[in-house]
Amino acid sequence: GIIMFEHVDAYAGDPIFSLVEQFMKDPREDKVNLTIGFYFDEDGKVPNFSSVDKAKVWAADNPPASPVYLPMDGLPDYRVAVKSLAFGDALPLVDSRLASTQSLGGSGALKVGADLLKRYFPDSELWVSDPTWENHHSIFKGAGVKVNTYRYYNPQTKMLDFSGMLEDLNQLPEKAIVLLHPCCHNPTGIDLTNEQWQQVVDVVKQRNLLAFFDMAYQGFGFGLNEDTQAIKLMAESGQPFLLAQSFSKIFSLYSERVGALYVVCESPETAETIQGQLKFTVRTNYSTPPSSGARLVNHVLASDALTDEWKTELEVMRERMHTMRQQLVTKLGELRPDVDFSYLAAQVGMFSYTGFSPEQIKRLKDEFGVYLIASGRMCVAGLNTRNIEATAKAFAAVC
Repeated sequence: GIIMFEHVDAYAGDPIFSLVEQFMKDPREDKVNLTIGFYFDEDGKVPNFSSVDKAKVWAADNPPASPVYLPMDGLPDYRVAVKSLAFGDALPLVDSRLASTQSLGGSGALKVGADLLKRYFPDSELWVSDPTWENHHSIFKGAGVKVNTYRYYNPQTKMLDFSGMLEDLNQLPEKAIVLLHPCCHNPTGIDLTNEQWQQVVDVVKQRNLLAFFDMAYQGFGFGLNEDTQAIKLMAESGQPFLLAQSFSKIFSLYSERVGALYVVCESPETAETIQGQLKFTVRTNYSTPPSSGARLVNHVLASDALTDEWKTELEVMRERMHTMRQQLVTKLGELRPDVDFSYLAAQVGMFSYTGFSPEQIKRLKDEFGVYLIASGRMCVAGLNTRNIEATAKAFAAVC
């Protein structure tokens, strides 16, 4: 017979999705899923925002006048609405030299950005934190960009290795691309202080590096405004940079793939040129973005009442994760006063790095039905008042 595709390797599967499949098949009633990056509420459900539900009612009553394609760079009103969220009161500093496009979630923003950078900075390599979200490696490698790492997490102290990070960034060649998490670092939950961010921004400017921020969890750390401090400092520096923005988590619109990519350029003229190239890059990927999710986000942000309601709902999520994290640390302290778990309380956002070894993670799953991914990352949003006791006991038992 014909031999054509027989040399193709099998896809090993996404390790997180396959773990979730194992969890679903686990017959134990008291099993706990701390694997996948979804925000779960107290009932263990991925919630719908009532502000977004109201936008859905409006969208159903106000269909687009015609079912034609959106522009390549997306819904114009949406692009205006979301940039105020990303840059906050620093927007006037960059607005005149900003190119932007609606994207297919944060991953789509990273992909379009990676393709653009590969085309115009063919020799530039990327540096990501060690560790970072796995897909950062895949997306940039897929765009033909070589991926390296800079020091970030210290497994001994379970804290940030800031001196190592600065030392590594200080070695980078001009126009190297540096991927940064402005808030709620995935997977460690360890963020930089504003003072530390200022030092990173200074290095980026001095060495003329290309910073690429990936912001998927704005509002999950300390608040919508507080979580953009790194971006504001970079905007104040005058240094050009890129920013990917995702609304999957913070609007609970995972399946709609709503995001944006921004390129802060050196001048309004350059921004115009880049805007054209963003359109071309989208054209070569998926031609134009879908409209429904962008219409929902735009409608919420265009109404003061809905924006306030959404902010309140986001605050509830942030507070719940913060409370669960604190309760876990308190319970662990009672169960194992001999072990210092304070590092978990210092982490922020949806994820925490537990520091558990592969053996401990296997024991947690096999003996206690508590599921973590292989790196030891825990999705804090998976904790609730019904499973926190069992989780704390399981953690305490494997230490």
